[in-house]
Amino acid sequence: MVHPGTDTPSDPRRHRARHTGPGPGTTRGADGSDPARTPEPRAPTETAAAHRAPKNRGHDRKSRSGTVAGATTVHGVIDVPAELAATQEKYNKEAGRAFIAALPDLTTSFLRRWNLRVTGTPMHGVSALVLPVDRADGTPAVLKLQIRDHESEGEPTALRLWNGDGAVRLLDHDEPTGTMLLERLDASRMLAHRPDAHEGVLVIARLLAHLHTTPAPAGMRRLGDIARSMLERTPAALDRIPDPAARSLVADCAAAVREVADEPGDRLLHWDLHDENVLAADRAPWLAIDPKPLAGDPGFDLWPALANNFDADDIAWRFDAMTDVLALDRARARAWTYGRVLQNCLWEVEEGRPLDEADLEIARRLRGRTA
Repeated sequence: MVHPGTDTPSDPRRHRARHTGPGPGTTRGADGSDPARTPEPRAPTETAAAHRAPKNRGHDRKSRSGTVAGATTVHGVIDVPAELAATQEKYNKEAGRAFIAALPDLTTSFLRRWNLRVTGTPMHGVSALVLPVDRADGTPAVLKLQIRDHESEGEPTALRLWNGDGAVRLLDHDEPTGTMLLERLDASRMLAHRPDAHEGVLVIARLLAHLHTTPAPAGMRRLGDIARSMLERTPAALDRIPDPAARSLVADCAAAVREVADEPGDRLLHWDLHDENVLAADRAPWLAIDPKPLAGDPGFDLWPALANNFDADDIAWRFDAMTDVLALDRARARAWTYGRVLQNCLWEVEEGRPLDEADLEIARRLRGRTA
């Protein structure tokens, strides 16, 4: 979860686009969440999996779809996976324990309140429990129960503003708990299933171009605040990077962010649009799911598609293609992409992990560009 007033999640890897691994063993639900960019087997997000007929498949070190050993029954309606309880305990401590303890009554109350019928196995990632459900009129949907935090609190606002235009549709929302009812999309048609990586990048770019036409509302977390936080934390982080070349690269990323930080932008950004956060629907070829929205410059939204299915030799093509589709100034877009690399590097250093080589390579390849 994100600590109040900062952009630092207690498990920073859980909202990072994946760049390797097999196809979709997802624990996502209707909107998809909890992506983790690591070379280990990919963890499904809560919402994407709930779009398809429930199956017990997909796992990594942190999450599983379907029921797992040690699950507990919620009033005879669903199983609360023991792994979800364990990750909440690990990452959110007392707040996580309180969330798990409240889940039985919370789930039952929303099933009754919104007149829903559970139609499949519950799924989860690190932060949410997701249930495939049908509404009273038979409309398929997904019930997503999660802890409200600095990132997730903006999700219903963004989905409401996009109103199903380029993104999954929000059907209902409870502000105090952050619980959402979302339309169910078709996770059997996930962009990650398409074999052509270039097609995927262009689909993502076109979706972003569409989503970015919406100005961010007042109260949305802001890239300017995130940039200031990153720049304040950079000196201490640099002291902890032992490799001189990597340290110099991270310093260059910070310098680039410093040059654009006074103009952070005002568009409604998705922040995590990679190929497992794009699903098909009968009403649209592709729709975005699981935003972690903020107000900022569209260049800050490019990194997931550069790191997704990572290919160092394809970085330049992807960057050029996306900036062309989005009609971005490449110098600014490069600076804000350095910002995403800086954000990731700060998380790694602060959590005591080595820097991710893919992030460093993205920065190297973009640093070598003159156009």
